[in-house]
Amino acid sequence: MLQRLGLLLCLLGLGWAGALQAQQLAPIPPLDSPVVDTTGTLDAAQKQALEQQALALQQRKGAQLQVLIVPTTQPEDIAQYSTRVFDQWAIGRKGVDDGVLLLVAKDDRRVRIEPGYGLEGAIPDAIANRVIQEYLVPHFRQNDYAGGITAASGVLVKIIDGEELPAPVSSNRDGGGSGGGDSIFMFAIMIGVVAATFMRVLLAKLPRPIRGLVAGLVAGAGGWLLLSVFGGGLAALVAFVFSFARGSSGGFASGGGWGGGGGFGGGGGG
Repeated sequence: MLQRLGLLLCLLGLGWAGALQAQQLAPIPPLDSPVVDTTGTLDAAQKQALEQQALALQQRKGAQLQVLIVPTTQPEDIAQYSTRVFDQWAIGRKGVDDGVLLLVAKDDRRVRIEPGYGLEGAIPDAIANRVIQEYLVPHFRQNDYAGGITAASGVLVKIIDGEELPAPVSSNRDGGGSGGGDSIFMFAIMIGVVAATFMRVLLAKLPRPIRGLVAGLVAGAGGWLLLSVFGGGLAALVAFVFSFARGSSGGFASGGGWGGGGGFGGGGGG
């Protein structure tokens, strides 16, 4: 009897703790528009222009572009919050999963592009990170949030339409010499991107935790193999790119903030 009572109390305690944790998570606003701005960052004209662009894309291609601007995602990081938003809002067509979420956490100075599986071939993590770093960040550094969101959204539309990326607003790439090393470097990137895309297709049906574990193990094995053949730098690069297959995330810069050279200004992916 006492054991049953103790078990019941434990279960009640766990349920209460889970409910308390859920209450402490940042809320997900209702989905009432292709552009949801809970911060008042966009004026009416800017929001309307973005909405019209997203609706035109949906009518033309069927894909759904969703913009969300929130003050913060804390206590979750932006990746966890974006996954909750994507799942709760069910972005994209059922069975096609062709939605993409552009999420800006303004006070956290974080941004994320989260594509559904139907768009991960068109918007892999490397492309998502380029969109953030080369088109959105330069505007954000000037406190031009509307300009950055508009530029990034426009590029995403072009990608979904199958067009080439326009000239970047700013490039974070350093200049350097060319030669055989550059050819090997580019070849490694190509291998990594192709492998990551292939892995996404294979793992699409698995639950996210299992998918991440399997892809992480394969990425580590691939990195070890390349380490023995090509050396540490190339192996690390390909393993890093290959690890993008672990989730349906777009990509985000880590670090400080977008104004001072860290964070959004510093490059890097999820």
